[in-house]
Amino acid sequence: MAALLLLLRARPAPIGQIVYLAAHSPDPLISHLDRITDPSTMAAFFSSHPRDSRMAALLLLIPALLLLQEAATVAGGPPFSCGPSSPSRALPFCNRQLPAAQRAADLVSRLTPAEKAAQLGDIAGGVPRLDVPAYKWWNEALHGVAISGKGLHLDRGAVRAATSFPQVLLTAATFNDNLWFRIGQATGKEARALYNIGQAEGLTMWSPNVNIFRDPRWGRGQETPGEDPAVASRYAAAFVRGLQGSGSNTNSPPPPVLQTSACCKHATAYDLEDWKGVSRYSFVARVTPQDMADTYNPPFRSCVVEGKASCVMCAYTSINGVPSCANADLLTKTFRGTWGLDGYVAADCDAVDIMRAAQFFAKTPEDAAAMSLKAGLDIDCGTAIQHHAMAALQKGKLAQQDIDKAVKNLFTTRMRLGHFDGDPKGNTYGNLGAAHICTPEHKGLALEAALDGIVLLKNTPGALPVKRTVASAAVIGHNANDVLALLGNYWGPPCEPTTPLKGIHGYVKDVRFLPGCNSAACNVAATDQAAAMARSVDAVFLFMGLSQEQESEGRDRTSLLLPGHQQSLITAVANAAKHPVILVLLTGGPVDVTFAQTNPKIGAILWAGYPGQAGGLAIAKVLFGDKNPSGKLPVTWYPEEFTKLPMTDMRMRADPATGYPGRTYRFYKGRVVYKFGHGLSYSKFSHRLVAGSTNLASNTSLLAALTVSSEDNASYHVDDIGDDVCDQLRFPAMVKVQNHGPMDGKRSVLMFLRWPNATGGRPASQLIGFRNQHLKVGEMASLRFDISPCEHFSRVREDGKRVIDKGSHFLMVENHEMEIKFGA
Repeated sequence: MAALLLLLRARPAPIGQIVYLAAHSPDPLISHLDRITDPSTMAAFFSSHPRDSRMAALLLLIPALLLLQEAATVAGGPPFSCGPSSPSRALPFCNRQLPAAQRAADLVSRLTPAEKAAQLGDIAGGVPRLDVPAYKWWNEALHGVAISGKGLHLDRGAVRAATSFPQVLLTAATFNDNLWFRIGQATGKEARALYNIGQAEGLTMWSPNVNIFRDPRWGRGQETPGEDPAVASRYAAAFVRGLQGSGSNTNSPPPPVLQTSACCKHATAYDLEDWKGVSRYSFVARVTPQDMADTYNPPFRSCVVEGKASCVMCAYTSINGVPSCANADLLTKTFRGTWGLDGYVAADCDAVDIMRAAQFFAKTPEDAAAMSLKAGLDIDCGTAIQHHAMAALQKGKLAQQDIDKAVKNLFTTRMRLGHFDGDPKGNTYGNLGAAHICTPEHKGLALEAALDGIVLLKNTPGALPVKRTVASAAVIGHNANDVLALLGNYWGPPCEPTTPLKGIHGYVKDVRFLPGCNSAACNVAATDQAAAMARSVDAVFLFMGLSQEQESEGRDRTSLLLPGHQQSLITAVANAAKHPVILVLLTGGPVDVTFAQTNPKIGAILWAGYPGQAGGLAIAKVLFGDKNPSGKLPVTWYPEEFTKLPMTDMRMRADPATGYPGRTYRFYKGRVVYKFGHGLSYSKFSHRLVAGSTNLASNTSLLAALTVSSEDNASYHVDDIGDDVCDQLRFPAMVKVQNHGPMDGKRSVLMFLRWPNATGGRPASQLIGFRNQHLKVGEMASLRFDISPCEHFSRVREDGKRVIDKGSHFLMVENHEMEIKFGA
């Protein structure tokens, strides 16, 4: 019921998720709702089943939900234009030989002002006289196709499920950009397949979320690749390439016809939902040029420059007093000018109206529409621009060319998706259909991602892996048998989900289950019953953590501790058990589990994020040794004392004068529970930096003509070095890694850079590369890291300029360092 009510409060309410939850509810009254097909049956049901006020509110909404759901159902194949019988087939915009932008310009020239304005919202109107079909821009594909938007329909039709991959933060823990690319590919393929069979009304995916997970309390941190800009940037490029249909994870042009369109969100410096009365809708983020350049913006730059994303979404955030979606320096100068965006700019939902209603930046709705379009926005998720663009035009606040520019960008994207190429069954992706959704390959990929992402945080000798001879086991925890606990947010109905309880049943015959808590909030706990169960079995597995009721869109945490009675329940069970217990945490953001870290009766701790449809099987495989864990934390786990810091302080760097400790592993000066990059294995690995150039003296002639920075006389401006010289300065660094056993396993190798000191805003260290390698026991491999001094040795000054210091820099892998000298 709580999850249903949470969704009913959402704006707008995600109809598909509500119906899915109703059908899968353990409450027989709620689960019956999806079988009610008309209002008269609903009335009879309601009269015969009086319930409390919350149930009554839900029941009263169901008829409307059913009507909305029915209206959203799409029958047959997708609509298209420029077919053999189209009245427009001879017009230039139907000519596939012309560039997409030229075709779009021709189409825009034939529209009336009102028809143009109708294109400027996420539900775009059709133009029947030109055979232009209506279109729904808002679709989600965060970790598999999702039903949170308006255009994808898994509640009606032949296909009712799609592959649900792990939530992004757990996938990031694999440190494997080839995996991220393949997940993007699979997700894009399933979205295109749904479109081909008429269960999708759009191919523009408003994913991925590449914001920096700056504060551990952020409710949407689970959606992101973590706290490090290098990881987020690599993830952004890889996922975008896969989603849009690129053939390989390389810096190459996207395909002529996009599989789907990717949209990187939310630019920029957005990482607060609702914290102690501060709302994302009115929050003014104070961000320095230094933090913007080296933390907040790099993932979005990578999306566009490396991944060739066809969309960027601007955030609700007001940056230094200017709403992101009205910031011409960001939308036009940076996105299009500096980065070269070939696509469109979208606003987060209702962001345009919020400029007036919550941020008070615009006085009237017409002002908000005009400001955003003139700044470089192309489409509003909502109706504000559609409703007010014409009035703004008539009042002289907008020029027709401002609207034309936006509409052209939108239709160019649709041209690139093949919407004006005739029947889509004849294009590159025409063969995709229902058989390409939830395929064995995609289900195997979901399992692989979960297996490789799970992080072993603690393992005392003998705790893990569990011996197969265990005769009986207790599985305790609210997250042990809940499909929704696998999914995180922005989910679609999964194909063949496996809960942890089901996974453990595959290894132990005698399994006893107790939820222990009434929910993740755990305000009611069956502690005595759980302790008694723990005494009666050979092994105890606790599946605890968070849910979307604690962390989600619109919801930040105020504490890093496990909610309610979870800690006391875990401790009581550990004290009662015959042997040290195993604690598995299903969470998005970090939690302070110092009590478990230091308790010898808790033998091992796993972090499994929200592991997707195969999560239960993946966890069981790790617990029983069929998989050697290889995940590493993509975020720092802070202690509860960190919550004394206001979420609203956007500074990354520490300020010793005021006691401000900074944020993320790059700048934080304080105690941690688990550090960024932490992750144990069942095997022992060794690492050694070897070979490569250790002195760049041979290349100093390339820098001879450059002038050192006048500010400090000890650094070079990267812009002055130039792309050609930067390419010539590249060199390889090799890492020898060896598996000393006792198990075969995969190893993620992270390479960091540190400077001789961390003064002047320099990071304490900075991740510059990562590689994966599977190694058998005794096997050694040499992993090559390509080092670009302009990218990897550079730092950002307070003014936002990137420079390379002369002198020593240190490459680091685990505890091994190598000094590299740079400069004349």
